[in-house]
Amino acid sequence: MSSRALRRLKGKQRGQEDIDIGDLRLNCEHGKNVDLEEEEKDGEVSPPVTQSSRKANKSKTQKNISNIYELIGEADNDTDKTPTDEEAAVTRNLEESRVSDGLQKQPCPLETQAGKSDCSGKANKKKKKKRKKAPAGDAQEESGAGDDIDSLLETIEKTNGLSHQSEESGAPGHRPVLYVEHRNLNPETELKRYFGARAVLGDQRPRQRQRQFHRSTWMTTPKDTWPRFSRPGITMNLLESANGLQFFAFEHSRDYQQVQFKFFDAVESMDPNNIVVLLQLNPYHIDSLLQLSDVCRIQEDQETARDLIERALYSFECAFHPVFSLTSGTSRLDYCRPENRAFYLAVYKHMMFLEKRGCPRTALEYCKLILSLDPDNDPLCMLLLIDFLCLRCREYAFLIRLYEEWEAHRNLSQLPNFAYSVALACYHLSQQEETTPEESQHVKLRSDRLLQDALIMFPGVLMPLLDLCTVQPDAAVSSHAFFGPRCRLGLPPALSELEGLYVGRCHSVWKEAGVMLWMEGNVQEVLRRVDAKDPIVEDCQNKRKQRYQSAPRNIHRHVLLSEIKEATSTLPLDVTTHPVMSYDPLPPLDSVVSYNRPERQNARASNESTLSLLFRSILPSFNLQGGQRPEDGLEVARAGRELNQEVNRLMVAMRDMLANIQFQEPQREDNPDRDEEEWD
Repeated sequence: MSSRALRRLKGKQRGQEDIDIGDLRLNCEHGKNVDLEEEEKDGEVSPPVTQSSRKANKSKTQKNISNIYELIGEADNDTDKTPTDEEAAVTRNLEESRVSDGLQKQPCPLETQAGKSDCSGKANKKKKKKRKKAPAGDAQEESGAGDDIDSLLETIEKTNGLSHQSEESGAPGHRPVLYVEHRNLNPETELKRYFGARAVLGDQRPRQRQRQFHRSTWMTTPKDTWPRFSRPGITMNLLESANGLQFFAFEHSRDYQQVQFKFFDAVESMDPNNIVVLLQLNPYHIDSLLQLSDVCRIQEDQETARDLIERALYSFECAFHPVFSLTSGTSRLDYCRPENRAFYLAVYKHMMFLEKRGCPRTALEYCKLILSLDPDNDPLCMLLLIDFLCLRCREYAFLIRLYEEWEAHRNLSQLPNFAYSVALACYHLSQQEETTPEESQHVKLRSDRLLQDALIMFPGVLMPLLDLCTVQPDAAVSSHAFFGPRCRLGLPPALSELEGLYVGRCHSVWKEAGVMLWMEGNVQEVLRRVDAKDPIVEDCQNKRKQRYQSAPRNIHRHVLLSEIKEATSTLPLDVTTHPVMSYDPLPPLDSVVSYNRPERQNARASNESTLSLLFRSILPSFNLQGGQRPEDGLEVARAGRELNQEVNRLMVAMRDMLANIQFQEPQREDNPDRDEEEWD
C-alpha cells in the first residue's frame, strides 16, 4: 500500500504528517527513545515536506518493513499480547495530539491495533534475523560450490555421460595429464598474477550505453572494434561416440563454400588486397583471417595479426557443438578433414602469439588443448613444443609426469627435446626451496643420469647449444671426436632436423650460470665414460644409424610452422620444392574432402587476345576445334607440377650459389702509357 493510501486511512491530508510517527508505531525501539516534548509538537501543522525528505522517509519505512500487510497480519495473530506501559503512554499521547488538531478520528486497523503491532515488531525482528541467516548460509554454500569451477564443470560432464574418468579425477593430482583448465585459457589471468589487476585492466571501463553484448566464450574475449557478428556458415556436428570419446567435425554451408572458392581465387592472384576486399564482405571467414594475419605479421603489424586470429577463434567457438568440451579431453577432431585444419592452425597461431606476449602458462594450456584433440596422431607435433613451454612457465612437475606416463607407449626418450628438457626440469626441481634435502639429493642424481644419457644419445646438440648460449667450450671438449664437428657429419637427416629444432628454440633456457656449471660437470663425466669404452655409447651409436632415417610429415609441418632457421635449413627437397600455403601447410596425403572446387571455365577464343591465343596454341592441350579433354587436363596438371618442382629446385640452387659468391675487386695496373682508346 502506498503512503498516500495510508494517509487517507488515518484521515490526514498532505503536509500534516506526524514527524516519525511511522517509526514510532512500526519499531518499538524508536518508541522507547522518543521524548514527550517532541510528541506534543507533533500536533502542530508541519511545513510542506520536500521531495528529498519524502524519499528519505519512504526509504526508512521500507527498510523497517518490507510489506505492510504482513505487519497487520502479524498484529492479528498476536492478540493475546498486552502492550507495555511505555508503549501505552506513547499511544495515549498520539491520540491526544489528534484530538487537539480537531481531526475526525476514524477507526483504522493500524490504529486500533497499534500496541499489538508494536509488540509484534519483536517477532518480526526475529523473523528478519532468520531471513538474514538463511541467505548467509546460502551464500556460504554458493561460495563453497563456486570455489572450484573446474570441479563443477567436471561434475556436469559426469552427469551428462561425457566424462568417463574415475570419481577421484576431480582432484588436481588425479586429473588426466592433458586436463585443460578454463581459467588458464585467459591470458589476463596470468598477466594479473605477474603485474596485478590494476596494471592489466586499468581504470577504463566501457560504458553501458556503448557496450555491445556478445556471447561469452572461453578462448577469446570479443572486442567492440570487431564487426558485428553473424553466422558465417560454419557448424560442428557430432559424428560418433565410441569408447568414451566423441568425434566431431566442422562443416561448411553452401554459402560458405562459395566464399571459400572466392578465397582460393584471391590467393592465386597473389594480391593481399583481394583478401582484404573479401574480408570486408565476409568479416568472419576463417581462412581469409588466417592468411591476412600472416601478411600482417610479415609486415611487423603484430597487433593486427593477433586480432585477426582472435576473431577467427571467436567464430569457431560460436559454432561449437553443445557436447564439445575443451576440458574433458574426450573430444576429437580429425586433421584429415580440411574444415578441421583451420581450427588447429588458429589455436596454434594464437598460442605462439601468447608465448611471444609473455604468457607461457596460457600458451601451455592451449598446447595441451591441441594435443588432446588428437593425441595419437599429433598432426602438429606438439610434443616437440610442450617441453619448452613447461620450462618457460616453470611447470617442471607436469613435464616429468607427462614423460613418465607417456614414455612406455610413445618412447619420448628418443626425442632430443624430451631427453634434454626432462633432465633440466629435474635439476630445477632439485633446486627449489620447498624440496626436502633427501628428496633434493635424489632428484639431483636423477637429473645427472638423465643428462648424461641425453649427451650420449644426442651428442650433436652440445656444440650448437653452447654456441647460441655464447659459451666458449673447453679445449678438451671441442677437440674430442665424440663432441667435435665430426660427430655431426654422419647424422641422419631426420635427427639433424630434430636437433636443430631443439637448439634453435630452447637455447634460451640453458643460459643460467648454475645450469652451465651443472652441464659442465656432466660433460666431463660423459667424456670419461666414452674413453672408458662404456657399452652404452656404442649401443646409442647403433640406434642413431638405424633410426631417424626419415621424419614423418607432421614433423615437417611443425618445422614449417615454427619458422626456426636452424630447422628449416634441414628440410628435405620433397618438402621445400612444393608450394606451402600458410592456411594449409603440408596437407595430409589421405585428406577427407567433403566438397570439391568447381573447375574454372576457360574463356572463349573470341574473347581472347592474339597474344593469349599464341601462348595457348603452344600448350600441348590446345584444341582449336573444341574444348579441353579431361585426359589433356590431367597431363597439363602433371606437367605443371613437374615444372613447378624444377623451378623450385632451380631457385634453391641459385640461392645457394648466391650465398657462396664472394666479390673481389679486380687488380688495377697503373700504366700511364696505356692508350685510353685501345678498347674503342
